[in-house]
Amino acid sequence: MSSETIYRAIAIDGPAASGKSTVAKQLAKQLGLIMVNSGAMYRAIAWKVKQEGIDPQKNTLVEASLEKWDLSCEVVDGASVILVNGVNPGDALREKEVNAIVSTIAAIPKVRDCLLSKQREFLHIGDLVMEGRDIGTVIFPNTPYKFFITASEKVRASRRSAEGLTDQVAERDRQDSQRKTAPLRAAEDAVVIDSSEMTISEVVDTVKAKLKERGWEQR
Repeated sequence: MSSETIYRAIAIDGPAASGKSTVAKQLAKQLGLIMVNSGAMYRAIAWKVKQEGIDPQKNTLVEASLEKWDLSCEVVDGASVILVNGVNPGDALREKEVNAIVSTIAAIPKVRDCLLSKQREFLHIGDLVMEGRDIGTVIFPNTPYKFFITASEKVRASRRSAEGLTDQVAERDRQDSQRKTAPLRAAEDAVVIDSSEMTISEVVDTVKAKLKERGWEQR
């Protein structure tokens, strides 16, 4: 692509265990896009907070530490990776201890401000699909390609259990929806998809059909 190319973002938001991450991965693979998992960025900071023994409830301590850490984002094999002081946390991002505090960390305004610019920088690299909780409302509010994927609380709780995670989706929803900064919600112009009784392939096909309706063309 030329340097004058205007890159595009597909925003996929939704609550925990709605299927948005898997949908985003498959969509990115099928369309040849960069896959950006914004949640992994918050998990990386939560991982570092845990590693340093910082109280996640103490915003000022987290913010002071954040200023000292070197956060860098890369694209590896078509997917985003975040490094903290040059270290890729990898599978540690899914640890139970990280999972327990990530919503608390994500609610800190300075954390979100720090990551917002890094998330937007990916748009200078190429067309992408980014999934999270505020992609269509805050990160890329002007993209016409917005989706909000949800599912019933019962179905999502079952999915979390199958992943070996024991957090309560209702509590995650409460924290993410009630935080003052960039709360979880569907953008007014987002396509809302309930994946409760759909396979991942069916959701991906629905997203692709809606993208076509909104003018998406392969480059």
